[in-house]
Amino acid sequence: MISLEIYKLIHIIAALVTFAALGGLTLTVANGATKQSSGVRRLIAITHGVAVFLILLGGFGALARLGIAGGLPGWIYVKLVVWLLVAALVVLPYRRPDLARTLFWVLPVLGTVAVAMALWKPF
Repeated sequence: MISLEIYKLIHIIAALVTFAALGGLTLTVANGATKQSSGVRRLIAITHGVAVFLILLGGFGALARLGIAGGLPGWIYVKLVVWLLVAALVVLPYRRPDLARTLFWVLPVLGTVAVAMALWKPF
C-alpha cells in the first residue's frame, strides 16, 4: 500500500519534471528549432508524457488516500483543468513558434494556480 506522502512526492516531482520539459521545449523553439531540426524533440515528448501521467497518478492516489471520491471539491476541478492544459501545451510551441517565449512565462502562472489550489483549497 502506497502512503499519502509517497503519492504527494510523486505528484510534486512529476510536476517539476513536466515544467522542466516544457521550459526546455519553449526555449528550444524560441531559439529556432523546428520539429525536423530539434535533436531533443523525442526526449522532451517522452519526458513530458511520462511526467503528466505521474502527476495524475500521484494526484488521484493522494485523493484516494484522503478519502475524497465522488463529488470532488471545486479546487480539484481547477487543478484538473490546469494539468490538462499543461498536458496539451506540448504541441503549441512547434505549431506556433511565435508564442514560445510567451508560453515560457505562462507556465509558472499555471503552476502557481495549481499550487494555490492545493494549499488553500478555496472552494
